[in-house]
Amino acid sequence: MTTTPRVFHEYLVNLFFNPPQNQRVSGFISPETSLKHLKKITAALALAAGFAAPSAYAQSAVCSPDQTIKFAGITWESAQLYTSLIRTMLETGYGCKTEMVIGSSAATETALVSNDLQVWVESWNRTDIIKKGQEMGKVRLVGDLLSGGGAIEGFFVPEFVIKGDAKRGIKATAPDLKTVGDLPKYKALFKDDEEPSKGRFLSCPVGWDCEKFNTQKLKAYKLDNDYTNFRAGTGAALDAAISSAIERGKPILFYYWSPASLMGKYKLVQLQEPAYNAKCWDTIKDIKVKDVCPSATPNTKLTVAVSTPFANSNAGAVAVMEKVQLNPDQINGAVAQMTERKASSDVVAREFMKANPAVWQKWVSADAASKINAALK
Repeated sequence: MTTTPRVFHEYLVNLFFNPPQNQRVSGFISPETSLKHLKKITAALALAAGFAAPSAYAQSAVCSPDQTIKFAGITWESAQLYTSLIRTMLETGYGCKTEMVIGSSAATETALVSNDLQVWVESWNRTDIIKKGQEMGKVRLVGDLLSGGGAIEGFFVPEFVIKGDAKRGIKATAPDLKTVGDLPKYKALFKDDEEPSKGRFLSCPVGWDCEKFNTQKLKAYKLDNDYTNFRAGTGAALDAAISSAIERGKPILFYYWSPASLMGKYKLVQLQEPAYNAKCWDTIKDIKVKDVCPSATPNTKLTVAVSTPFANSNAGAVAVMEKVQLNPDQINGAVAQMTERKASSDVVAREFMKANPAVWQKWVSADAASKINAALK
């Protein structure tokens, strides 16, 4: 029979208040018996404490047992994949309780600052909300989600434009295209049908930070007289335009970034830009500056933003998040699967973990890894 904490409690009470009759002397416990009795009580207390300790310790080592960790529901695929990886590890490896909070980036970032949600995965640390949250000591950025220097952004063309594609019967149409400085002589190749004397540069939707940056870059690179600055209507429209051109084997010049699904789906080449220059980058970030000078976009460190109260009370969970890292091929390949198969991030995350145990097992304890592997079967 298994002894339960309740049985121990009853035993302890009886032992303390009702010692055996043969150990009493005229209704009182003898000195010799008192010592033996005290030892029994001490041993019982230690054993009873053992019932509560394992469970409490297992929880407190990673996450608070009475808290549901609320994650921001991010709208782009790479962040969704990272979020699913972290939630899967915490839930199946450590018994943590988690849930998603859906909302716009601004709404969920504001909720993070006020600790109404606790985790915001794949922060690019660009918004005033996150920056002010850090200044006030209410938000911390932890980890380094992407190896190789972080997220990249810039001007891209399909690889077949430069190298051709023998399997598809496509010849290289711009074999010498290497830098943004080469673009003026190739404007006819990227002709804008609405303004045939210029090439078309496909940029971000209005309202995105990159749309402002690209507008300034076209000026800084002296391309505004040779290329139109065509803004996609939405992120989906940007992807659709790029995919359509590549599938048809047509040349296209566009802005893009990594990690992202198209980076895992197609072979793309990033054009070289003038080296990053902090002072020039300041002129590019400010759309009001007219005397703009050239600079590449600096790589961005991708982190996990957590609320400070959560970090203070869940150091173990934060320690797991700090170790999570994928390389560009891994994250781009995974999100490409999400897009092509229309599969959820939870499904693809579990598939990735099954296929790549050596990648994620170093992020968690051996005991947690065993539990996660069992849950993945």
